[in-house]
Amino acid sequence: MREITGAVPIAPGGRGRALPASGPVRWAAALAAGALPALAFPAPSLWWWAYVALAPWILLVRSADGARRAAYDAWLGGAGFMIAVHHWLLPSLHVFLVLLGALLGVLWVPWGLLIRRTLAGTPSVRRAAAAVVVVPAGWLLAELVRSWQGLGGPWGLLGASQWQVPAALAAVSAGGVWLMSLVVVAVNTAVVLLIVGRGLRAVGAVALLGCALLLTAAVSWAPRPGSAGTASIAVVQPGVVGGPDSVERRLARGEELTRSLAGQDLDLVVWGESSVGLDPAHSPRTAARLAALSRLTGAYLLVNVDARQNGTAGTAGSGGAEPAGIYKSAVLVGPDGPTGPRYDKMRLVPFGEYVPARGLLGWATSVGRAAGEDRLRGTRPVVMPLPGGGPALGPLVCFETAFPDMARRLTRDGARVLVAQSSTSTFQHSWAPLQHASLAALRAAENGRPMVHATLTGVSVVHGPDGARVGPALGTGTEAAARYEVPLADGTTTLYVRFGDWAVYGALLALGLFCAADLLRPGRSRGSSGLASSGRVSSRPASSGRSRWGRASSGRTP
Repeated sequence: MREITGAVPIAPGGRGRALPASGPVRWAAALAAGALPALAFPAPSLWWWAYVALAPWILLVRSADGARRAAYDAWLGGAGFMIAVHHWLLPSLHVFLVLLGALLGVLWVPWGLLIRRTLAGTPSVRRAAAAVVVVPAGWLLAELVRSWQGLGGPWGLLGASQWQVPAALAAVSAGGVWLMSLVVVAVNTAVVLLIVGRGLRAVGAVALLGCALLLTAAVSWAPRPGSAGTASIAVVQPGVVGGPDSVERRLARGEELTRSLAGQDLDLVVWGESSVGLDPAHSPRTAARLAALSRLTGAYLLVNVDARQNGTAGTAGSGGAEPAGIYKSAVLVGPDGPTGPRYDKMRLVPFGEYVPARGLLGWATSVGRAAGEDRLRGTRPVVMPLPGGGPALGPLVCFETAFPDMARRLTRDGARVLVAQSSTSTFQHSWAPLQHASLAALRAAENGRPMVHATLTGVSVVHGPDGARVGPALGTGTEAAARYEVPLADGTTTLYVRFGDWAVYGALLALGLFCAADLLRPGRSRGSSGLASSGRVSSRPASSGRSRWGRASSGRTP
C-alpha cells in the first residue's frame, strides 16, 4: 500500500493547498489555530468569532496522517490557546507561562484523537453525527480538568466568551457556563461538516438547527427569578495607588470617595480586594475609621482585609481556630465596627498568592512576581446577613468568581446578592480587567442573583439576575464612587442552581458510551485502528475488511 508521508491537505475533499505532515510549519499552524479563540474574549470581545474560531484547528487535526500527529496538533493547539488567553500573565510568570501552556495543552490530546476518530478521511453520516456530540464532550473534558484550582482554575472557558449575549445567558441559567461551551464547540463542529461537504452538509445543518433550538428553548422556557425590589449599593474604586505608603494612602482614598456618598440613602458600600491593610479586629483605629464611614453614609461597608492574623482565636465564621498568617478576608462593618461573620478567601491564585511546592519552585519569586509569602486559606463559604432586613450577601474574592460551583453554593445557602472584591492592578493595561469583569455576568445568570464586582482599579461593574449590566462600568482609568440600584430576585432558583452540572454529566455519559461502543463494536479486530491508532493516511480506499471507524483514507469509506 502506497502511503502519503509528505504533505496532508486540509481543504475539503483533499483539494487545495496542503500543509506539511510534520515539521515547524505545521507546529506553527497548530499553535496559531489554537490561539484564534482568544479573540472571542474581552478585550476584543468578538463573541461571534467563538462559533467559527475552532474550525481551522479541527480541520488541521482531522488532516493528520496518523493518531500520533493528531495528538501533537491538539497538544500544540491547546498550548497556543492557553498562552493566548493568559498572555497578560507573561510579565509576571515569564517563561513559566510557556511551560504552563505546554503542560496544560496536553489536556487537549484526547480531544484531538476524538476528532481524528470521527472526522478523518471521508466520515460516514454516522461518524459525522457522533462528532457533533463527542467532539464538544471531549473539549469539555479538557476544560473540566484544567478547572481544578491547582492547575490554574477555570479562566477562559469557551462558553464564557458569550457573557454579553442574552440567549447565551439564558442557556447559562439552565446548564451553567459548561452548557455554553458545549454549544459553541458543537457549532464549530457543524461548521467543519459544512466545509468538508461530501454529503455531510445535511448533518451540519441539522446540528446548527439543533443548537439554535436549544438556545431558543432556554430563552422561552428556562425559569428565571422574578423581581423583588431593589437594593441601593455603591462601589468604591480608588484607582492605582503605589509607593511605600500605598496601604495607608489607599485607605485614605477609599475614605475620601466613600464620604462623597453621604446622603444617598444607601444599603451597602463595597470596597475592592486588599482595600484595607490592617485587620480591624486587631486595629481599633482602623475599625473606628471604617465605623465612622458607616455612620456618615447610613450604610454598611463591605471591605477586604489583606493582613496578618495572629490565629489565636480563629476567624469568625470559619468554623474554628486557624493558623496565624496572612488571609484575604471580606469583612462587614457597621456603625459600631465589624459585625457578623467574616469570609476568608478559600481558593488562592497559584504563584500570585502562593507558590505550589515552594520548596521545589520557590526560585520563581526571583524570576517573576510570585508571592513572597503564601497566603492562607479559609475553610468554608460564608453568607453574610445584612442587618436591618437587607439582602444576604454572598462574598467572593477575586479569582473565586471564575468558579461556578462557589457562587452556586452561596446561592443555595441563601445569598440574595453575590459580591466579588477584586484587584487587577498588576495587569492594569492588559485584557485581564475586562476578562475578569465579564465573569460577573455569567455568575449572575447562572444563579439568578445580582452580582456586584468591585475592584481597586477597574473594571468595576454590576449585573442583574438575568446577567444584563446594570448602569455604567467603572473602567481602569476611573477613580470614583458610583451608586447602583441593584434589582433583587425573588426566591425562584434557576435550573443550574437546582440541578447543578447536569450538562457536564450528560456530556461525560455520551463520551463514555461512545468509547464503549467503539471498543465493543462488532468486527473490531486487533489490526483495526482505534483512538490510539498511529497509522498513516492511505492513498487508496480502505479494504473491505476494514471498519469504517478505522484509519483515514483518501478514498470514500463504506
